[in-house]
Amino acid sequence: MTSQVAAIESAHITDLVDASQDANVPVLDRRSHNDFMGVKRAKAMDTSEFLISNAEDFALSNCQVDPPAEFDEKQSKRTLKQNTKVLQSLQKLMWAERKQRVLVVLQAIDAGGKDGTIRSVFGGLNPQGVKVQSFKRPTKQELAHDYLWRVHKHVPGNGEIMVFNRSHYEDVLVVKVHEYAPLDLVEKRYEHIRNFEQLLADEGTTIIKIFLHISKDEQKRRFEDRLNEPDKNWKFKKEDLKERAFWDQYQDAFETMIEQTSTKDAPWYVVPSNNKKYRNEIISNLLIETLSGLNMEFPPAADGLDNIVID
Repeated sequence: MTSQVAAIESAHITDLVDASQDANVPVLDRRSHNDFMGVKRAKAMDTSEFLISNAEDFALSNCQVDPPAEFDEKQSKRTLKQNTKVLQSLQKLMWAERKQRVLVVLQAIDAGGKDGTIRSVFGGLNPQGVKVQSFKRPTKQELAHDYLWRVHKHVPGNGEIMVFNRSHYEDVLVVKVHEYAPLDLVEKRYEHIRNFEQLLADEGTTIIKIFLHISKDEQKRRFEDRLNEPDKNWKFKKEDLKERAFWDQYQDAFETMIEQTSTKDAPWYVVPSNNKKYRNEIISNLLIETLSGLNMEFPPAADGLDNIVID
């Protein structure tokens, strides 16, 4: 790529980032650090309202699960489509530069929308540079090691976006709720996790942690859909109903998780997720904000390319 072509590509990405904000809906000013290649993004969804910046006063019960009354689903669908184009260009730049690493952690109650988020927000990106890792019940080999052993080997490398579908946080969630480990040991894990994530951040990984927040009634509705719609029957597991009986315990565990581990370099965002389109719009905007704030550049072209003629 010649320097002239690189400049054109950079300008194109900047245009896309700006164009993604022309949504013809009420918007708020984005935080001041969101400059991209020298162009200030003056208009965007204000994702800071979902950021848990003062974890000491955090209460999950104070967080919204529904979109605002003026939310427009049709407009949101158009916004996501435009945001996907922006993310495609930003990811292309990230993959070319090969200097940045981004880790996206998704946590939620059962039927909270983790798979749908991955499909809707990340599905349009180049799979070369986006990886998804799901963390299920630990294997015998994994149980023979410390609980972070299976996680560390999946963190992103240079140029990669890694999405964790569930994560190391399962060891302070399901393990805590069902008392699979002594409580005093679980309590120590919050500090372990903070230190682990600080290690990643210090070594150059940008971390975004997203809690998909739904109501108990919404979970019920989604479970019923899985029962009543034949093409969703495969999703339904009887074990999910057993876990639903521990709803209050899980809410307490989620609240403690966020309170104990939302830090400056690894913050939690609590995203209202009863409405899937609103959820997707928030997360796509959050990703644009994060990637465009990395000040990425295409690598310089090799000397002498402008004089090359291909017969």
